[in-house]
Amino acid sequence: MSEIAPGQTLDVTGKACPIPVVKTAKAMKEMSSGDVLEVLATDPGVDPDMHAWSKQTGNELISIEQNAGVFRVLLRKS
Repeated sequence: MSEIAPGQTLDVTGKACPIPVVKTAKAMKEMSSGDVLEVLATDPGVDPDMHAWSKQTGNELISIEQNAGVFRVLLRKS
């Protein structure tokens, strides 16, 4: 699988729910269709929250990886 290069990175490390989802939604509104957003978060709730949010909004959840307590979420704007 080729590495997907995000067009923008949103760092919400240290922020608790609902801030990561709120800031993600705001950032995605300003992006163009097909653009990829990388979200970096430390709140474990970001995993179920991003699954629910992407399902609700129709944006594509490409991946969620966790490394050393930091979640890296890749989302593609629909």
